[in-house]
Amino acid sequence: MGYGIKIRVSGDYALFTRPEMKVERVSYDVITPSAARGIIEAVYWKPAIRWVIDRIHVLKPIEFTNIRRNEVSEKASERKPFLVAPEIRQQRAALVLKNVDYVIEAHFDLTDKAGEEDTKEKHYNIILRRLRKGQHFHAPCLGTREFGAKVELIEDGDPIPQSPLGDVELGWMLHDLDFSDSEDIKPQFFKAALKSGVLDLTHLEVRG
Repeated sequence: MGYGIKIRVSGDYALFTRPEMKVERVSYDVITPSAARGIIEAVYWKPAIRWVIDRIHVLKPIEFTNIRRNEVSEKASERKPFLVAPEIRQQRAALVLKNVDYVIEAHFDLTDKAGEEDTKEKHYNIILRRLRKGQHFHAPCLGTREFGAKVELIEDGDPIPQSPLGDVELGWMLHDLDFSDSEDIKPQFFKAALKSGVLDLTHLEVRG
């Protein structure tokens, strides 16, 4: 295992969309590993390192609420590089989480793109410094950009707050996307379960 960090991530609303829902958006019960990784990468990412999520602590009860969100019905493309939003805007219902609060434990490993100057100590000190200063490459979000995330570093030696949840079966959840073949990017899923409010990702059986 590489150098590890612990961060606390919270927000008023979150939407970690289930991919099987095609029309209306429905969130998973808790943050997905890929969304957790995205929050850390918003703070610090380089080609020389790869972030791995180890555990997710769910610090508040799982609550849902219904909202309506503005979306566009088309995507930008090479043929159509920009969109006129008022002409293609749609309102869609979404089942989102509210009052979310997590602790994310993660570590990084060096990749094959690391050079001689890319030491673990160097990148570890950079991520700590950026977290302490509240710096990020782009605004961390809880699934979608309109749901911003508050991110705080938990220093070594500081306790992780205890979860109010017990053991909860969450069913199949998106783990990440497999980019090994850029022409055929595949989603990977795993059977998720909270144990005393903690989603342990250190020993997983991931399926495509």
